[in-house]
Amino acid sequence: MAVASADSLARVTADVIGCRACPRLVDWRERVAVDKRASYRNDAYWGAPVPGFGDPSARLLVVGLAPAAHGGNRTGRVFTGDRSGDWVFRALHRAGFANQPISEHRGDGLELSGAYVSAAVRCAPPANRPTPAERDTCTPFLVRERALLVEVRVIVALGAFAYQVVATLAGVAPRPRFSHGVEMGLADGTSLICSYHPSQQNTFTGRLTEAMFDAVFSRARELAPPVRGSWRGGRSSVAGEGGQLAGAVDDGDDAEEDGHGGGEAPLAQAERGGRTQARTGDDGEGQQQRYPPVDVAEQAMSDGPGNGEGAGAHQRGGHRRPQR
Repeated sequence: MAVASADSLARVTADVIGCRACPRLVDWRERVAVDKRASYRNDAYWGAPVPGFGDPSARLLVVGLAPAAHGGNRTGRVFTGDRSGDWVFRALHRAGFANQPISEHRGDGLELSGAYVSAAVRCAPPANRPTPAERDTCTPFLVRERALLVEVRVIVALGAFAYQVVATLAGVAPRPRFSHGVEMGLADGTSLICSYHPSQQNTFTGRLTEAMFDAVFSRARELAPPVRGSWRGGRSSVAGEGGQLAGAVDDGDDAEEDGHGGGEAPLAQAERGGRTQARTGDDGEGQQQRYPPVDVAEQAMSDGPGNGEGAGAHQRGGHRRPQR
């Protein structure tokens, strides 16, 4: 997919927030915003698609599945307001990508340096399971973000669903089997690292520990060191530019299998003929520009989706909820 020269992260954010393309997701996200969880009954739910969030000069891109119904769909920012988000931003903080380890709401002062967080699907899906059509409808948003994030050197996929989408867009074929810590080089010179999703199902059972999660982001840091300092002792790469574009997503790794028709993978168009090498893992599966079946047990190991933010908004100031 070609990206217009006039495109920008602010425009992508606005387009995400205004999207009403998937009736089932629109109905669900707005119904959840009315039928609130009791513990959040006094909160004004976002109830809209959640865009990406972070540093426009990011060298690390983190991709999840979709916003959590009472996480990002409530707070309007990716991985914000739920336990999965607690894990994500603690890890990013420890690795020097975030100025603080907590992410509670859009005005909490969180800023990322050298990192951007996004998702494959931007609305909270029922039962954490977007349909293939919903996934494909959302894919162009991720393609546009990736094209605009020109400094990215590493992509971390949280969960099997996010890995499936990113690998397919990057033209990875055959696709190595998903597992925690699988790492591969992509045709455009970036690296892709897989991690189990920090869902409660994974973290409560010990399938994913904080040491395992930290190892993924430490490796990402090695592959994409900061250009201009970090939160370990430096300043934000966007300090003085008015903050950061906000919005993003968490995932709930569950997906249905589907075939996705021919053509060249969008993220592979610029680098034809590159060969993907997997550092870990085997069982290559799938073909270029197709979404092969994903092991449901594998997908279920990630849980409830994440969150997003608002049009043209910056991280510090939050953003305006769309009119419905």
